[in-house]
Amino acid sequence: MRPRHGYAPVNGLKMYYEVEGDGAPLVFIPPAFGFAGQKTFATLADSYSIITIDLQGHGRTADIPDRRMSIEQHAEDVVALLKHLDIPRADFLGESYGGNTAAMLAVRHPELVRRVVTYAATFSAPPDTLDPSTTRYDQPPTAHTRDIEFQRESYQRVAPDPGYWPRIYEKVGAIEWKGFSAEELRSIAAPVLIIQGDHDFVRLEHSVRTLRLLPRGELAVIPSASHFALSSEPEGIVPLIKHFLEKPDRQLPLATAALGYHPGETR
Repeated sequence: MRPRHGYAPVNGLKMYYEVEGDGAPLVFIPPAFGFAGQKTFATLADSYSIITIDLQGHGRTADIPDRRMSIEQHAEDVVALLKHLDIPRADFLGESYGGNTAAMLAVRHPELVRRVVTYAATFSAPPDTLDPSTTRYDQPPTAHTRDIEFQRESYQRVAPDPGYWPRIYEKVGAIEWKGFSAEELRSIAAPVLIIQGDHDFVRLEHSVRTLRLLPRGELAVIPSASHFALSSEPEGIVPLIKHFLEKPDRQLPLATAALGYHPGETR
């Protein structure tokens, strides 16, 4: 199925987006340096219109050189795109800082959000959110080191100005993510599924702490999975996303030791 695509005037950007599939709207917000077309979700496209966004300076969306990048601004750009596309409410899937952006929408624009899925996102400021065993460097990284080779080469294949790579690398690295307060996380009314790998950049303990604050939170940990498993092994993750998005709002109560398990009464 060939994706539909276009550009939208969004807060001074000419924002690129693609739509794959047919059905209820599901907005995919890619990770840092990610863009539309890098991932396809055929299983989800059977039931959803998946709108993938090239954020400011990412993929085919040219940067605004003098506009600072932030998760907050990314969220407002997504809101403007949804208004342009006449989408009043949607599900959201965000990867890494795309997940931070999806959560920001649930905090600031709850009327737009039905359900949220994040993969490898953080909900408070680094460094305590990050696992030092997977995020340490032997040498300081740069725009030209091998650790970022995949993102660099992918960007240069589609960007309006491939030579802009060092600048966009610098701007993304300068994002100051302050995260959410406990009160903001408690305010999220939408169901939220947090997914991460067991060898993610994100500390598992951070995701567990976040889970405890969300009124309707769920957590899935993918075995033998890194920060990039949504690219390398989507077959282990996408079924979880589909199940979460499609399950009914009302379910049987979860069994506890005191309640016990009773078919048809608890689960």
